[in-house]
Amino acid sequence: MYVQPPENTLDSLVHGMEMFDAIEFDIRLTKDNHVVIHHDRSVSIDPSKRKGSPVFVELWELDDLLELGFCSLEMLLENKSIQKSVQEQGKVLIVESKRPSLKIKKSGGWFARKKHDTHMGAVMKRADELLDQYEIPKQSAVHYAFHRSMSKAIKIGNVQRNWSTLLPLVRPFAGRTTQRILAFPEYLTTSFARMLQKHRTNGSPMMPCAVEYLTGPANVIPIGRSVGLHGRKLSRLTSIRKGFPVYVWPVSPSIERAVLNAGLSALTDDSNPEMTWLPGGGARWTQPATLPLDAEQSKQLERATKENHRNVLDALKKEAIPWMECDVSRKRELLSFWRNKWQWSQTVDALLSFEENNGSMPWELVRMVGHRGAGKTKRPVL
Repeated sequence: MYVQPPENTLDSLVHGMEMFDAIEFDIRLTKDNHVVIHHDRSVSIDPSKRKGSPVFVELWELDDLLELGFCSLEMLLENKSIQKSVQEQGKVLIVESKRPSLKIKKSGGWFARKKHDTHMGAVMKRADELLDQYEIPKQSAVHYAFHRSMSKAIKIGNVQRNWSTLLPLVRPFAGRTTQRILAFPEYLTTSFARMLQKHRTNGSPMMPCAVEYLTGPANVIPIGRSVGLHGRKLSRLTSIRKGFPVYVWPVSPSIERAVLNAGLSALTDDSNPEMTWLPGGGARWTQPATLPLDAEQSKQLERATKENHRNVLDALKKEAIPWMECDVSRKRELLSFWRNKWQWSQTVDALLSFEENNGSMPWELVRMVGHRGAGKTKRPVL
């Protein structure tokens, strides 16, 4: 029986990468200038384990966090399974840099915004150095963060990899309810189309998108024309995107198929390999980019029933050719199928040229992404 490992731990990240096309994880900069993989501002352990130690991650040294069971970015990148996934199978790393608590004065406190940019630039710079050290291709990783002035932070850190911005902005203080209340005005005034244009202007390779933009009733709140996963709203979404890569978070199994069928990538918290039939109906295919299905194979997956779906999945896994093993003719066939289905603006030749020049799969490919590795888990994490 599958037992989900704690989020952002090495076991969780390896499992997520083996099961999906990519993993997403969170990084912070420790007191001794190392990169640790950790989501929360405070060290996510039972308070009784702190024994007088600081509350916030940025005030700890890396070795002390590793002793608790947390994972460093270097531990992740030196893992052979992770290296194989990225370098040989074309899988992707999505790296979210986290801002420290505003109570930590050295990182800017409440008012020193330039220090906020400097800190974020330092986090991403250190991560970039490690990605280079372990020969992660430039186009196989992307930085993003809930940080409004990402362009300044990128410039300060001299970061060479792609970047994106998470919107609406979530502040690095207070709890989830307060954060959502503070983010609401920006959500109200930022339509899907407007947000997409911001990312195009910034030169981002992809746009992270909260699932609320696509599902009711929240998707009708932003001012402007709403989009969705069905009917006219889906047609509008496809027309607005023109193939621009959108990564939706968090995607529950109940809407997973609809998200993928819309041509969007999905960040999932469910990495149970025993779940082969989705709650919303349909057989589950967890590697649409790195183990892609052509038009006929996609129809076979769509026609699978709950009774025969395991046999269908087994047959498709034997028949499907991993993307990195496809010849140019096969890649052209797959790209043409997806381009026509989702009205991509990029030509097939341009997409093939991107891969040839960068040694990485085009960002347009629809991916399943393990959120925090194998998925978000309860608090405390360890």
